Amino acid sequence: MADPPAPGRRWVLHVDMDAFFASVEQLTRPTLRGRPVLVGGRGGRGVVAGASYEARAYGARSAMPMHQAKRLVGAPAVVVPPRGAVYRAASQRVFDAVRTVIPVIEMLSFDEAFGEPADLVGASADTARAFAEDLRSLIRARTGLTASVGLGSGKQIAKIASGAAKPDGVLVIDPAIEIGYLHALPVRKLWGIGPVSGERLARLGIETIGDFAALAPTEVTSVLGAKVGLALHELARGIDNRPVHERAEAKQISSESTMAVDIVALGPLREEITRAAADAHRRLSADGRLARTVVLKLKRADMSVLTRSATLPVGTTDLGDLTAAAQRLALDPLDIGPVRLVGVGYSGLTDAEQFTLFDSPVEQAAAPPAAPDLERDDFDTAFGVDEDPGPTTGADVWHDEYGHGWVQGTGHGVVTVRFETRVSGPGVARTFPLPEPALRAADPLNSLAWDD
Repeated sequence: MADPPAPGRRWVLHVDMDAFFASVEQLTRPTLRGRPVLVGGRGGRGVVAGASYEARAYGARSAMPMHQAKRLVGAPAVVVPPRGAVYRAASQRVFDAVRTVIPVIEMLSFDEAFGEPADLVGASADTARAFAEDLRSLIRARTGLTASVGLGSGKQIAKIASGAAKPDGVLVIDPAIEIGYLHALPVRKLWGIGPVSGERLARLGIETIGDFAALAPTEVTSVLGAKVGLALHELARGIDNRPVHERAEAKQISSESTMAVDIVALGPLREEITRAAADAHRRLSADGRLARTVVLKLKRADMSVLTRSATLPVGTTDLGDLTAAAQRLALDPLDIGPVRLVGVGYSGLTDAEQFTLFDSPVEQAAAPPAAPDLERDDFDTAFGVDEDPGPTTGADVWHDEYGHGWVQGTGHGVVTVRFETRVSGPGVARTFPLPEPALRAADPLNSLAWDD
């Protein structure tokens, strides 16, 4: 029997695209469908930006070092570099479709957003579920990509529900069972409880959201602070009246932490810089843009703040390059005094995919003599230079006879290209000796093969 409508009942919806980066790669490169795809840097410092569900079956996941993910997956692993412009275009198409039925959405990142459909005010759980299924069908029809959707009375429960619905599913948490469902979950499932606060709560024997909700406000304040702690405590008790609203696009993405004990040596400072760079990188990956400027923020024990920045030759999402730039900005605490806060930020954010043929723009810039920025017009020239390492695996290319393709591998004076797009089905592979005059750089967006 269907649930009866409830006058004034609020339904918040969370749309979360499934394995978005890897799914877009599989969409635009049909040969990769059904294969364990890892998106990210290949170098020793490379990090997984996205993993297909086939790769996750081996234990690979986002934010894992690439060498570890490749070891887990083994020989079947397919590693491709991120293509920010393609993901951004796919994201825009997804959420343009969502806006046709939910005009106001709150984007959290490239691949997830909240909505509060006016059509669902006072609706039953069955009606909410049907709405979500129709929305998922619309997204798939417009893009070829799958989404998971969660619904509940607020943002917190909707986001938890979409995570539980993955992959390619819907979960509706009816308000009648919401508190029981929420309180049975591990406390780390509460949006805003991270590793540090989770560990603090674990030491107190707080294992579930229900345990946390049962604490007195004074206890919460003593553990997590008044502002953040009490806000999280309300969420744990099922109180979530936050509105869904449009968000302005961030101009900088950053992460910073205040140390329990001041840092007085360069070694520990470098460890904190690496940690902050990685945390900011996770947010950058979720945002989907490239960063060109790295900012290091150091607050000294006397509360004075030092900031230094470096601008890279091209925008990038490569964690190794971004971390290396941040490390070069480090100042020795023996020279500047004890450091109590360390932060790393990325700015100069852009969705423009700057075409490079080599893996490390930072290393290019640092090498003597400095290599030039490699724009698309340099592609043919670089192909023809014998001492060049060749085109980057994963790069989009165009051949006068075969059309659009992507580089599957290169070396020993040859390049192998797979010619395919979203609409082609698995394409033919061809190997060419270098230089190949008929082969040149292509716009990655053409792999989507959308008329608009």
